[in-house]
Amino acid sequence: MFAARCLCAVLLLAVVAPVRAALPEFTQLVKDVGPAVVNISTTQKARQQEMFPGFPMDPDDPRSEFFRRFFGAPPGGQQPQARSLGSGFIISSDGTVLTNAHVVKDADEILVKLSDQREEPAELVGLDERTDVAVLRIKAKGLPAVKIGNSDRLEVGEWVLAIGSPFGLEHTATSGIVSAVGRTLPSDAYVPFIQTDAAVNPGNSGGPLFNTQGEVIGINSQIYSRSGGYMGLSFAIPINVAMRVAQQIQSTGHAAHGYLGVTVQPVTPALAQSFGLDKARGALVANVAADSPAAKAGIEAGDVILSFNGQTLGNAGDLPPLVGSTNVGDSAALRVLRDGKERTVNVKIAALSDDGASAPAGKPAAQAKGGRLKLAVVDLDPAQRQQLDVPKGGVLVMAVGDGPAARAGLARGDVILRLGDSAVKDVADFKALVDKLPAGRAVPLLVQRRGNPLFLALTVPKD
Repeated sequence: MFAARCLCAVLLLAVVAPVRAALPEFTQLVKDVGPAVVNISTTQKARQQEMFPGFPMDPDDPRSEFFRRFFGAPPGGQQPQARSLGSGFIISSDGTVLTNAHVVKDADEILVKLSDQREEPAELVGLDERTDVAVLRIKAKGLPAVKIGNSDRLEVGEWVLAIGSPFGLEHTATSGIVSAVGRTLPSDAYVPFIQTDAAVNPGNSGGPLFNTQGEVIGINSQIYSRSGGYMGLSFAIPINVAMRVAQQIQSTGHAAHGYLGVTVQPVTPALAQSFGLDKARGALVANVAADSPAAKAGIEAGDVILSFNGQTLGNAGDLPPLVGSTNVGDSAALRVLRDGKERTVNVKIAALSDDGASAPAGKPAAQAKGGRLKLAVVDLDPAQRQQLDVPKGGVLVMAVGDGPAARAGLARGDVILRLGDSAVKDVADFKALVDKLPAGRAVPLLVQRRGNPLFLALTVPKD
């Protein structure tokens, strides 16, 4: 019995030892790459804000309480300074820094704190909200810079290291593995995110994600969380995407993204069977925008796009990042299934209209989140209006939470055109209409879904 136990122990050690040997050692890596990681703080100066021009109001006016409760601040009231903390990293010794667009957007002042505790004011070279990438420049010279890797070679299971300033705690290192690649998120169709289980929290945004060779392979950008903190899923922008955008910003001051002009939806198993596909794959074209590159090439609603420039589409979410990363003016070959037959269609990619989203002083689209309906909506930009065939009015549904909107059947991508007896003009108008909804009574809601009008019954509960 004793001999048997000893043998088991030896075998156990033999199995465990190789596993221990395979675990990475990050001590030296942190020492090597840490000096190139920076802390970023921003300030937005206080300013007068007149919510309703022509209706000045002092704080003692009884109507000011109404505006505080429903709009967040009284008209004419001052907004305090807004301070934001994030992370970034130096990509060249002459002071070029990469970070997230959402870290520095709308900032009046940007301060970069180096690893040696020096603080340098930064100039915003430009930002691109679609990919959430921003380029900064500081005047310091001879700085340590990161090595840029190749995110296209990244594989699920690889070890990664994140360094940043979560909650303002500078140069915090966390590690994990790549849990997925090419992940498309609902609000960021143009970025094939790297998903990891490295602990990332508020303040890590804009910081680098390293591989075990000390190369940056991503920019930490988002987390999935129901609590506001880390819950095991974090998402990074692939460095290949970020560097392409950064190079465009440095050259022209803005980034250009490819535009095809189609609205696509997933191919379900039932649809795959009806189209004669062996399995659910590809992107089903639900709508083709008028005068778009797709329309000019002859793409039709009902086509299933199976591949783009030779890259197979596993699902509909694979298409937008491929289109967005294609150079404007290039020709792309689309393999399309139509009437049970495959054909190749060549499309000349156009530029996606962004209305200043890539400019240093870009103004974000108006948006509303949560509220009585547990719904997030945004105003449509010109490109979306063209793509969705909504010439005026309406708001675009970006996310639906657990609440009245979900129970009514609203879905992401719907365009809300009418609420009750009133046409919806924009986000501000929609918010005002929602505030007036009677509790406990169903009202008609007109939406446009994939180009088709649809009425839904919306009820706000009494409680």
